[in-house]
Amino acid sequence: MTISLHEVVPVPLKEKLLQQVSGIWNSDIVFTAPEWIKIKAPSGTGKTTFIHSLYKMRTDYTGIIKWGERDINSLAAEELAVYRQQKISVVFQDLRLFPNLTAFENIELNRVLQTVYCEKERITEMAQALGVEHIMHQPAVRCSYGEQQRVAIIRALVQPFEWLIMDEPFSHLDKTNAGKAAALIAEACKERNAGIIITDLHDDDHFAYSRKFIL
Repeated sequence: MTISLHEVVPVPLKEKLLQQVSGIWNSDIVFTAPEWIKIKAPSGTGKTTFIHSLYKMRTDYTGIIKWGERDINSLAAEELAVYRQQKISVVFQDLRLFPNLTAFENIELNRVLQTVYCEKERITEMAQALGVEHIMHQPAVRCSYGEQQRVAIIRALVQPFEWLIMDEPFSHLDKTNAGKAAALIAEACKERNAGIIITDLHDDDHFAYSRKFIL
């Protein structure tokens, strides 16, 4: 599936963004899975706005965003749900875990609310790989932000997807844990032949990127 942007500019940032050069905003661009795309996004350029718009959580922009041939603003609620369950998975910057559910329950809820892609045992395997098996039965609110970030990554990987979009997914991880998380993500995306779109403030070598952009 392709994801395309056609002269997209977020309304709240329009005046500022039209005065600077961007590789994404106000451009015509097409991402084609299984490309792995890095978008370096300096502060104030709309990194989280971009991710939220791409996932159709925000619609306050001019221009058009398409999933495949469909303008995402034309999708009915039922169609939108199917895309999010089958084609696009996301790791939010603010993680959006349910605080009173355990880490395991947060992951398991995403696994079973759609077509089951992996077995329950895979959660334990991924938790061990990322060093969070010991907090799986703690409420998310009692986990550190770094632990929550790894839980959110596992949650995103237990569902089927053609695209994995991530907003600063390693911001609270040290180099070793970021490397482990990146390796797990790369393995999952290769298994599905899926694309990656990742935003971050800095350059990195976490993935073998197909293309890099400045937001």
